[in-house]
Amino acid sequence: MPLLKVEGLKKVFGKTVALRGVSFCLKRGEILGVLGPNGAGKTTLIHCILGLIEPTEGRIEVFGKELRCHRTEILQRVNFASSYISLPYSLTVRENLMVYAHLYEVDSPQRRVEEVMQMFDLLSLRDIPARRLSTGQMMRLVLAKAMINHPELLLLDEPTAGLDPEIAAKTRRLLCRLRNDSGISVLYTSHNLKEMEEVSDRVLFLHEGRVLAEGPSEELLRTHGVESLEELFFKVLGR
Repeated sequence: MPLLKVEGLKKVFGKTVALRGVSFCLKRGEILGVLGPNGAGKTTLIHCILGLIEPTEGRIEVFGKELRCHRTEILQRVNFASSYISLPYSLTVRENLMVYAHLYEVDSPQRRVEEVMQMFDLLSLRDIPARRLSTGQMMRLVLAKAMINHPELLLLDEPTAGLDPEIAAKTRRLLCRLRNDSGISVLYTSHNLKEMEEVSDRVLFLHEGRVLAEGPSEELLRTHGVESLEELFFKVLGR
């Protein structure tokens, strides 16, 4: 049974169709990279999987249960990070993480907060209010929050945007290690095609709300006769 199953997902906002019958599966221990230009429907897809947006049509199953009927139960085992969100500015780094540790009812919350701060080089910033963090530091805090509950499914929307190259590379290595060690499943959007090629087991190309191609990176490159995801990206989009 796939960990995440999306079938015939459609979302309409007024006269705009953001998703047009999107279907795919995500297996346990797999990283799926979702590629597409701005407006392709990537963020809308993630928001539907989080239950923040109600799909116009289609079905989403997570851990074998329909999201619409079991959202609260499912989200206890899921987490999310995006470069477009921030955390409460008045709280320190440690206080922010402690709030989420308690919200997710994490065992030994203080120890877990220390662990995720160490993962993302935040120990020296632990007592700094979030309002004083740089863009990259805030993104590291958001990523630490996303790991606080040992998620089985992690949804990442442009997770390395704003990070310096060293921290971005460390984040990619961490995701691969978690995939190998704990079997975490990750759905990952990025505009960085080289990064996507390095991290993803499979990629899914979205354009104007439709899936144009899906499969293991090497297989797609071979099928389309190209040498990189960048070449494939432009070939699939017909540019």
